[in-house]
Amino acid sequence: MSASQYDEFDRRMRRISRRHSQLSRGYVTSVNDDGLVIAKPKRKIFRRGTVRALILIAFVMLGFKAFLFARIGEAAYAERVNALAEGSVFEKAAAWAMTADPVTVALAAQVSPYL
Repeated sequence: MSASQYDEFDRRMRRISRRHSQLSRGYVTSVNDDGLVIAKPKRKIFRRGTVRALILIAFVMLGFKAFLFARIGEAAYAERVNALAEGSVFEKAAAWAMTADPVTVALAAQVSPYL
C-alpha cells in the first residue's frame, strides 16, 4: 500500500468514528424513495451539561450580588454600580448585570444577620 492509500484509509476511519459517536447520542431513522433506511443523528440545541452550567453561573452570580449587597450596604452598592455604569461597554454590561433586583435584596436580607 502506498502512503496515499493509508491517508485515505485514515480519513475514512475518522469519518466512521465521528459518525458512530454522533449516532451513539441518539438518532432518527428515515426511509428513502428506494427503500434504503438511513439513520441521522438527532440535533440537540443545548446539551444537558450546557444548561446546567448556565443555571449554575446564574445562581453563583445571584449569590455574589446578594453577598456584596449585604456586606457593603444599599447606598454604597448603588454608588459602585453607578460608577461602573459610566465606564466602557463591558463595564456598562457588568453594571446592568450587577443592579440590585428584588431577589438580590431578599437574599441579602437573609444573609446579612450572618455577616
